[in-house]
Amino acid sequence: MTTTEIKTNDRTTAEATTVRPNPTTAAPRLNFAKAAPKAFRAVIGLDAAAREGLDPALVELVQIRASHLNRCAYCLHMHTTDARRAGESEDRLHMVAVWQEADHFFTAREQSALALTDAVTRIGDAGVPDEVYDRAAAHFTEEELAHLLALILTINTWNRIALSTAKRAGMDER
Repeated sequence: MTTTEIKTNDRTTAEATTVRPNPTTAAPRLNFAKAAPKAFRAVIGLDAAAREGLDPALVELVQIRASHLNRCAYCLHMHTTDARRAGESEDRLHMVAVWQEADHFFTAREQSALALTDAVTRIGDAGVPDEVYDRAAAHFTEEELAHLLALILTINTWNRIALSTAKRAGMDER
């Protein structure tokens, strides 16, 4: 990690700049599934439970959006591939990254799920605003909303595992 000092109002602060490993040249890191099989199976179990009762197309859109926000190329490649196999259109896949400006590509329910995905994934920025939560609650039953939250938490966990272990996009090990 590198830092840059910024001088403002006679105070010097350090601004952190993230330097990610180059996945094409980074040395291989641990295989999480083999090194921590119980933890890996637990995440798989949470993932499977989270999906229950949710539309598979919505599941992929949420996973794609969180992967965009987290800059996880491995998961983004995996979930766009899965979405295509499930019949998702190229137009919608391309618009997930800019869904707010291309809202006509998504239903009101999908938009509320994407907004919740943004808020939960970026929770450190502003928490989950009431209007975002209320918007999702208007489109999902309480059980569906709980599953949606679990799905968002799960994809964020997968993103962090893939990024921490320097998984390479297109190298699916499933």
